[in-house]
Amino acid sequence: MPERMTADSAACEVLDYCEGTIETAFDRAVSVKPCAIGGRGICCRVCAMGPCRITGTTTRGVCGATAATIAARNFARSVAGGAAAHSDHGRGMAQTLVAVAKGEAQGYRIRDEVKLRSVAGYLGIKTDGRSVNDIALDVAETALAEFGKSSGEIAYLTRATPIRQEIWHKEKVAPRSVDREIVELMHRTSMGVDQDAEHILDQALCAALADGWGGSMLATDISDILFGTPTPLQAQVNLGVLKDDEVNIVLHGHEPTLSEMIVAASSDPELLDYAKSKGANGINLAGICCTANEVLMRHGISPAGNFLSQELAVATGAVEAMVVDVQCIMQALADVASRFHTKLITTSPKAKIEGAEHIEFDEHHAYDSAKNIVRTAIDNYPNRGATTKIPQTDEALVAGFSHEYIRYMQGGLYRGSFRPLNDAIAQGRIRGLAAVVGCNNARVAQDAPTVKIIRELIRNDVLVAVTGCAATGAAKYGFLRPEFMAEAGAGLREVCEAIGIPPVLHVGSCVDNSRILTILTECSTEGGLGDDVPALPAVGICPEYMSEKALAIGAYCAASGAYVLFGLPSPVGGSAEVVNIMLDGWMKRFGGGIELAPDSDELIMKALEHIDEKRRELNLTEYDPKRYGTSGDRTLEELFEDVDEAALGLYSVNHEPVKSEV
Repeated sequence: MPERMTADSAACEVLDYCEGTIETAFDRAVSVKPCAIGGRGICCRVCAMGPCRITGTTTRGVCGATAATIAARNFARSVAGGAAAHSDHGRGMAQTLVAVAKGEAQGYRIRDEVKLRSVAGYLGIKTDGRSVNDIALDVAETALAEFGKSSGEIAYLTRATPIRQEIWHKEKVAPRSVDREIVELMHRTSMGVDQDAEHILDQALCAALADGWGGSMLATDISDILFGTPTPLQAQVNLGVLKDDEVNIVLHGHEPTLSEMIVAASSDPELLDYAKSKGANGINLAGICCTANEVLMRHGISPAGNFLSQELAVATGAVEAMVVDVQCIMQALADVASRFHTKLITTSPKAKIEGAEHIEFDEHHAYDSAKNIVRTAIDNYPNRGATTKIPQTDEALVAGFSHEYIRYMQGGLYRGSFRPLNDAIAQGRIRGLAAVVGCNNARVAQDAPTVKIIRELIRNDVLVAVTGCAATGAAKYGFLRPEFMAEAGAGLREVCEAIGIPPVLHVGSCVDNSRILTILTECSTEGGLGDDVPALPAVGICPEYMSEKALAIGAYCAASGAYVLFGLPSPVGGSAEVVNIMLDGWMKRFGGGIELAPDSDELIMKALEHIDEKRRELNLTEYDPKRYGTSGDRTLEELFEDVDEAALGLYSVNHEPVKSEV
């Protein structure tokens, strides 16, 4: 039954249509059973004497490797894969910035000079009296050096609190450069090298930190420099954003260089006229996965869905082209597309899919490449079938809360600060902070754990930040609308109403979890809530993780002092020793750790218990859900129930927020 596979009514509608005729990931999750041994992290295949499965009376592999060594190796290799993926994204952004600075990248320009100068400061680059392009070139070349330099350490480590930097150096996990730590991790986990579980996991933390405070943070910063630092804007979300009478192009993947140019090309008058010549009323863009978040938070392009929605978007029969680059792209898309008129177009030199059309994207000729892709989609519009199956389901959202905007919204341009947030936490209006992030996983009902966890957290006055597919999941159920604050606890609701924000803040794509590191660090350095991340009443939660990238993110957050909870069974559950190292061991050494809690109720309980424990350690006012909310504040609808809405100018007649220029 579709409702057992997903909490999304639009997804259920398309799955009903697909049943028995079109195979999707939801079907394969039923027919392909997970390996119980490998799923617990105790199957080793790093040499040809295996695979060695530690089960039953077998306690060691052929080489003598123990369950702890094998589980640590497997986790570490996943971290290496995740760190490589996100950091390679960062390298690509830096290479694009080089081309822009040299005037060799068609269609791109520096959009945020303030952010450029800020990043230059972090990297020790002088800016006074220099041109924007000269500064940008130095920033780009210095950023590229962060990936492969042979001495020193990641420059952005200095953005962490002084205490955090001391801990990293004391525990010998301060990363030197991105590539070096990933290569060393792969070397250590090959046959016959590092065989001490804790030592292996230390290098996993080192590689993860190289990503979180290196590759990913650079990717976020350079994206802001090139495409603009996000500020709040409105859009719609879910499969209902596809249009019956327009050319639908779905952007899927993770790297924003291509998607930025597709956005520009889709509004080109020449191509709009060409679309009309083919019988379409326009060109409609929508997103899937993290590309969706990138174009959403900068352009208001509506997401069609998250990871598990990608096949379903094609199955509506309304998509002329699904344009993909890298990461989280199902190979099965080619099979589903072959059942419809949809063209699956791969664009990255790093990724091809059998059955897809490859139109390689080149940032040096970016706009021409994008126009070619859009034109290909337009040419396909007449091939669409007579009927489409677009669910009439979408939801409003507000997205684009960069850490710069969060600082601004609390104090304005000249007095921007995290002090109001810290004060609200200290007073108990806000109980604590939670980042709910990560993927979809077909082993659980799509979005269901994410929705349940977020709903309970905000009811308990926890301010939530979301990224990635979890952000899209939250948006589909209305959590990213300011009006949803009616579901929030009284204290959190008063804070959100005062500032004019939803109780769940969209802060970006998965690579933008680096923004969350910055937010936590700014809360720590602002004062009043301790002097480092472990003191904060805050948690990280990844309810439906699927990708190796999620494990890398969890590892760098733990090493940065955050308590991180994952849903789903533990990938190292076959070794009690490794489970203990990653929770109790890391908590003692770093102040943060990773715990797996497959049951959502248990996860919520652990998150709230941790937040309350940190409040007690800080000697903050004891949290009381009844202390606030009796000040006489009322919702706008109550306050203005007798006022003509059109004259008031706050709401449209159907109670949808009026789009504003923010």
